Amino acid sequence: MWDQRYSNAEYVYGTAPNDFLREQFQKIPAGGYVLCLAEGEGRNAVFLAEQGYKVTAIDRSEVGLNKALKLACDKGVAIITHVTDLADYALGEAQWDGIVSISAHMPEAVRQHVHAQVAPALRPGGVMILEAYTEQQLEMEGVGGPPASQKEMFMSLEKLRAELSDLEEVKGDEVQRNISEGKMHSGPSAVVQFVGRKN
Repeated sequence: MWDQRYSNAEYVYGTAPNDFLREQFQKIPAGGYVLCLAEGEGRNAVFLAEQGYKVTAIDRSEVGLNKALKLACDKGVAIITHVTDLADYALGEAQWDGIVSISAHMPEAVRQHVHAQVAPALRPGGVMILEAYTEQQLEMEGVGGPPASQKEMFMSLEKLRAELSDLEEVKGDEVQRNISEGKMHSGPSAVVQFVGRKN
């Protein structure tokens, strides 16, 4: 499905970074190593590389990551990509200064598996930045988020606080905001925003 979604020349989520990431990225130690989860066509990874970070982008879609590499080349920066399923990927131990999760919706068991690895994978002072749709998105008129048949993929602040409890919560909110990220994320949106730091 993702290969098909990314198969044309258009960047379906645009080429500009997520607004919340743009507001928060400087909380990640400058020049550090950053892992971008479910990064798709690379807009956030490329933005972070432009800010001087050493970025690794992972996604299950080779088509999407090839577009990420093209975007990086067009912008004159380098990123590392790995085609992998998050259910199978090991985040590592004390490896990252930042982990970025923007609209990385996944089945609940996979999400819990991934989030359990976040604190061990971060270096001391490392930061996780996350934005995802909440179930309230089903009541909004905008475009984005999992379908109603996959409600378990929506996130909430309560879930994130439980799953990322080993991090110090720097910021945690459920908000409604207008999102304009290509044709697939557009309009009024209900999201959860979370920033956590490893002490």
